[in-house]
Amino acid sequence: MEHWNASAVKECLEQQLIAWRRHLHRFPELSFNEYKTAQFVAERLREIEGVTVQTGIGKTGVVATISNGEGRTVAIRADMDALPIEEKTGQSYQSEHPGVMHACGHDAHTAILLGAAKMLAEKSLSNQFRGTVKLIFQPAEEDTDGEGRSGAQRMIEDGALEGVDSAIALHVCPWHPVGTIQMNDGYSMANVDVFRGKIKGSGGHGGYPHLGTDPIWMLSSVLQAFYGVTSRRISALETAVASIGEIHTGAASNVIPEEVVVTGTLRTYSKEVREQLSAEIEKAFKVVEAFGGTYSFNVDRGEPALNNHAAVNAVIRKTATDLYPAIQIDEGKFGLGGEDFGYMTQEIPGAMFFLGCALPDGIRRDLHTNIFDLDERCMPLGAEILVESAIRLLTKESIF
Repeated sequence: MEHWNASAVKECLEQQLIAWRRHLHRFPELSFNEYKTAQFVAERLREIEGVTVQTGIGKTGVVATISNGEGRTVAIRADMDALPIEEKTGQSYQSEHPGVMHACGHDAHTAILLGAAKMLAEKSLSNQFRGTVKLIFQPAEEDTDGEGRSGAQRMIEDGALEGVDSAIALHVCPWHPVGTIQMNDGYSMANVDVFRGKIKGSGGHGGYPHLGTDPIWMLSSVLQAFYGVTSRRISALETAVASIGEIHTGAASNVIPEEVVVTGTLRTYSKEVREQLSAEIEKAFKVVEAFGGTYSFNVDRGEPALNNHAAVNAVIRKTATDLYPAIQIDEGKFGLGGEDFGYMTQEIPGAMFFLGCALPDGIRRDLHTNIFDLDERCMPLGAEILVESAIRLLTKESIF
């Protein structure tokens, strides 16, 4: 395997990235509680000459700015929050916070962006680019606040994207090894919506079901209609997935309950199919009216689909192959997971690429699992691609 640190990123920076990442991994914090993480980030940034630092953006976010004269503005974004998972990696730098773990690589994303800040500041001082780079250290990618707002939304509301012409980001990818990146033009991750349907009947005695209306019996028809929606009501040419995650009802074996509550997730790519899927799922609940029941149905809109701008991707792709001629590029959609960077690409042209990070031992360490870990050699690779892509985007006025 090629030694992926052999280009402009020096070995000392790789060791610094590893140290930063392991520190963050030991002290993970949940969404909108990244107080010490943000403090650590701000302290490291203030140690770098030529970096202006703002804290408290989007509640617990940090924005660093590196400017060198007039020109375009490019943003690079990394997320900082962890997940409510009990870690079982057994690493020396395992989480010291019970029940909280960096199981999605946000510790690596943060460390990579700190490394990018260091590199960009050095390039700015030596006049290697003109314009401004904003480094967005975002809270709460994994969850929302009491008003249902994610970290990207809060940072946008606080002006993090003001004056920004384009934005880029990366996400570590445990299904690819170091030396591979995954890219996709257009919709690449899903619109994520959560629905809640309630079926109401009269309930009654378990020995006399004919005297009342049974919402559990009605549920059987709802389920048939529900699972037929994506195969019979949505075009097979479109991307749409509907899943039920919870069904709650009943309290005793001899009592027919009055209601059944069903919750689940709806995932799509396009805006049109997003609306259609919600409407069709509501129709599935409406069938209970034929059996004497009533229903209610509501959908909480989550993050929009990540829409990777083709022109921004073209810059990243060319940068990666110029820096690393042996790099492998997987051109394929990332899946139907959610990513609130989609709020940013909804506002301005932007793109995210997936950075191969699988450890070379054959063990599958998926995102959001208690054994997730990564090959830390991917970090300098990611940092250099982000830095050089940002610099090239500063000069690409004609592509937007």
